[in-house]
Amino acid sequence: MSRALAAFTGLAIGDALGMPTQSMPREAIQSRYGVLTGFEPGPDDQPIAPGMAAGSITDDTEQAVLVAGLLIAGDGHVDPRRLAADLLAWEEDMRRRGSLDLLGPSTKAAVSAVAAGESLERAGRFGTTNGAAMRITPVGIAYDADDLPSLVDAVVEASWVTHNTGVALAGAAAVAAAVSAGIAGADVREATKVAAEAARLASGRGNWVAAGDVGTRLAWASELVEGLPPGEAAETIYRLVGTSVATQESVPAAFAVLAVHPDDPWRAGLLAASLGGDCDTIAAMAGAIAGACHGDDAFPDEAVRTIHAVNDLPLAGLTAELLALRG
Repeated sequence: MSRALAAFTGLAIGDALGMPTQSMPREAIQSRYGVLTGFEPGPDDQPIAPGMAAGSITDDTEQAVLVAGLLIAGDGHVDPRRLAADLLAWEEDMRRRGSLDLLGPSTKAAVSAVAAGESLERAGRFGTTNGAAMRITPVGIAYDADDLPSLVDAVVEASWVTHNTGVALAGAAAVAAAVSAGIAGADVREATKVAAEAARLASGRGNWVAAGDVGTRLAWASELVEGLPPGEAAETIYRLVGTSVATQESVPAAFAVLAVHPDDPWRAGLLAASLGGDCDTIAAMAGAIAGACHGDDAFPDEAVRTIHAVNDLPLAGLTAELLALRG
């Protein structure tokens, strides 16, 4: 239970760390924060989260909670039509709350198409961004990476209605497999190897699009920065690996961050949130994997308390029910 709960908690912590820096260029983050040292509020000029309280989560965690609920309700399976409907309902609720943190481009296009009458099978055929990977941690908790084909099947089932492309499914499979391997006892380096294999299995699923191979890129990105000083590594990730919403950039970036701080999830989260680009999603994915690989001691107690004080998150209950599916 401790590693699985740390994975879900790590997702939320990374997400909240990256909330104030998301969608900002690295130069602006460096000028204002350098490397983050903890949770910060959303500044007034934040393009997506202005004025949000320090420690607030974003769409990454909220959509992961949504997927967890669907997995539990479906006894380990996600109903694609219900996923599309629930994501649209979630966005409407966010609008009512005055949030600018709405559905990402692939998810928005797909669920809007379904709502307009498009078939489920066609809706996600252009989905290449990282929305599937950012919300896939519950599948990694519910499915055992010792059976990678079954885990990949579950990833595809939870993703294809919005992200039915080989690159997006490979990215989601990599994150889910790394989380699952960590829960089973793997360290970061071992989990990265499992992630690369899961990405390879998933890359042939869904529709083909021209994109870098996720499994190859995450292994390359990890090796690229291993042993570099954190500042130099961060610059390398931002300039060479890439930190955009593209799956083939952001998922390898998360694994690269973990290679810089394989034994310190908190510092990995701070570094990810300071990169520039899609900081909240990269930090959320890295946080989930690091939490799974480290368990109870992954994050400072104060950080965990802040996440729960600021956000209403039923993580312990959801985690217990997801683990029951795994068993």
